Amino acid sequence: MTKGTTSFGKRSKGKTHIRCRRCGRHSYHIRKKYCAACGFGRSKRIRRYSWANKKVNRVRIR
Repeated sequence: MTKGTTSFGKRSKGKTHIRCRRCGRHSYHIRKKYCAACGFGRSKRIRRYSWANKKVNRVRIR
């Protein structure tokens, strides 16, 4: 019944976030089914705040 250091080795199971369809960032939560960066899946409006000026990385599809 340890919650400390010995338990931390078992924490890397599976992916929590994948690439978002709307913003292209690697922040779409698989279980919650919404994007942490743009709010896709939660609202139609793009999530945007004045304090969050982050670079948008989009994947080029040829």
